[in-house]
Amino acid sequence: MSSASPGPSFFVYTVVRGDSLLSIGRRYGTTGRSIAYWNRDTYPSLDPDSRDYAPNRIEIGWKLRLIPNVTLDDQGPLPSRRPTPIPIPSGSRPPPPSLPADGSALLLSNGLRGSHVVALTFNLGGDLAPSVEIVTWLIDNDVPATIFVEGQTVSTTDPGRRALQAISAHPDLFTVASYSWDGTPFTDLSADQIRDQLTLTEDAISTATGRSTRPFFRPPLGAQDGRVRSTAGALGWTWMVMWDVDALDAKPESEGGPTAGDVVAKVLSRAQGGSIVQLHIGGQNTLAALPGIVDGLRARGLEPVSLNTMFGF
Repeated sequence: MSSASPGPSFFVYTVVRGDSLLSIGRRYGTTGRSIAYWNRDTYPSLDPDSRDYAPNRIEIGWKLRLIPNVTLDDQGPLPSRRPTPIPIPSGSRPPPPSLPADGSALLLSNGLRGSHVVALTFNLGGDLAPSVEIVTWLIDNDVPATIFVEGQTVSTTDPGRRALQAISAHPDLFTVASYSWDGTPFTDLSADQIRDQLTLTEDAISTATGRSTRPFFRPPLGAQDGRVRSTAGALGWTWMVMWDVDALDAKPESEGGPTAGDVVAKVLSRAQGGSIVQLHIGGQNTLAALPGIVDGLRARGLEPVSLNTMFGF
């Protein structure tokens, strides 16, 4: 059995006389702005999104968290001051959101803000080289997750079948959901073709696992509109699950994709209570990034859960 190499982790640097964010960043292969983002919850003056941002004023003795040789890019707004996590009382779950009155699928990109839970979701399709190793790591480390399954891929490839077998053996950890039959964007299909995509996948997965993919589905590439939502909702896939944190882990490094450190930094910089994180079973560096992601979330008081737990099923 393969095991993941340790993911990149935070290092704590104590500020001394003469330090600046710029000099610290250069010393550790990152940037001052990255260090500011990583520490804005502890030191409000380091929040780049705040009017009071003062990166040139750091004090001797400050403990700054940073990941050496990792730089955060700035693709859209990052979550501003992270709220203090409010744990869900033991034995209780929040009621699920109400579904649209017209029967369409409910579009979701996050759960309850202010909670202490984060949903790790994996798209299972395309390149499956590390699929079994990733599922095995989640099982061995008791990490719940939701798997959005591409029906054709898992039913016609050996890695797909083996990954699905391991997933189906652990219903306590994994929620199984639909990611279409062959990955065709639903907005390019007719209503009948969308029905075929969903029902073919359901038949394949339910036959292999004895479990339904309903009520959760994710449209390939996130392509959706009112027609997609109404068609899916009428068939019982009433929860269209998108994401608010995209790890961007599907693209290999050889094509400009992220390193394992980049994946960890992306997730930890953006995740907050109620976040839904999009990852890929076939990501080149996803396996190596998982320890850093899970440890980093837990260090912040955030716990990985399945969508069933997040939405009260």
